[in-house]
Amino acid sequence: MIPSKSRAIQLISRRWLNLQEYQSKKLMSDNGVKVQRFFVAGTANEALEAAKRLNAKEIVLKAQILAGGRGKGVFNSGLKGGVHLTKDPKVVEQLAKQMIGYNLATKQTPKNGVKVNKVMVAEALDISRETYLAILMDRACNGPVLVGSPQGGIDIEEVAASSPELIFKEKIDIFEGIKDSQAQRMAENLGFLGPLKNQAADQIKKLYNLFLKIDATQVEVNPFGETPEGQVVCFDAKINFDDNAEFRQKDIFAMDDKSENEPIENEAARYDLKYVGLDGNIACFVNGAGLAMATCDIIFLNGGKPANFLDLGGGVKEAQVYQAFKLLTADPKVEAILVNIFGGIVNCVIIANGIIRACQELQLKVPLVVRLEGTNVHEAQNLLNNSGLPITSAVDLEDAARKAVASVAKK
Repeated sequence: MIPSKSRAIQLISRRWLNLQEYQSKKLMSDNGVKVQRFFVAGTANEALEAAKRLNAKEIVLKAQILAGGRGKGVFNSGLKGGVHLTKDPKVVEQLAKQMIGYNLATKQTPKNGVKVNKVMVAEALDISRETYLAILMDRACNGPVLVGSPQGGIDIEEVAASSPELIFKEKIDIFEGIKDSQAQRMAENLGFLGPLKNQAADQIKKLYNLFLKIDATQVEVNPFGETPEGQVVCFDAKINFDDNAEFRQKDIFAMDDKSENEPIENEAARYDLKYVGLDGNIACFVNGAGLAMATCDIIFLNGGKPANFLDLGGGVKEAQVYQAFKLLTADPKVEAILVNIFGGIVNCVIIANGIIRACQELQLKVPLVVRLEGTNVHEAQNLLNNSGLPITSAVDLEDAARKAVASVAKK
């Protein structure tokens, strides 16, 4: 398996659409889920006007980036913390001046942080109790699962590790939908009592209906809390989507903010390629995320380190192969390229022609190891072998990884 550091980097893949907090809360509010009143501002003056319009006893100002840990983050303006409370709208303006246009670094961002383009100006509500609630697609359960804990407001991973008995799950039959008894049981397990129990159960059902309606892979609310006034509120929201939902969720996918992506990821997306940057020197050019992970693993097992992986997907065209090579060779860290293609729905001949064109037009200067298997593989191998190009063929993945690592070691 891949060492933890590199595996963590891989999980930053942009396969999933992640909405900003304010976008998730807008979806929730539009579907009957209780959230704080809020406005979004792109300038300090807009933040001031929003604070005045709220006319709230206390205001919370939140920097809008996708990474977690904002409250303990630091701006390159010198401001500490991406979440602030105040009762004075003028303070909101002053804080916004130190947030908008500056980078916020947290434990989940790159070292230099992520630029903040918007802030959320929201009504601050007192929280008398915090719980955790999430709805997600679980492969092991073949469908949606409701996950909750009476301990909210902290990382759920910490709760699962220290107090697993406080994690409650409800498997939901996707055809039958969530039952009243399941929503009530989860509300009770979360510690909601009396009228709050029914209110929490109603919110849980509305969250599940939203989950289905928008083709989400995860709806996470932390904290899912109650106020001293007896209201159940979703205080913080995160919704994830699968790219496969884009064709019928066009309005939601149009909200995708790509400004936090690496430029190379956006360039790859233009050609329907999935790119994930790593910190090694062997580029991985594959079709399918599972094959990508296996390729990275076996490079590690042979003593090498992947520089990235680039996933072609299924409907491959020759132009995509060429563009993929342009992206890979533009990375100065790359000292070798390993192509690992399993041609099920992918025609290996298309891959071979794309490789040949790329090598000729881009004047490839790093070692290239190619392993092809599947549809028209023999014809593809003949094209590569007769191309007159310095391409190293491999019989299987193990052979390919060994040769790619060896080609870098020779330098």
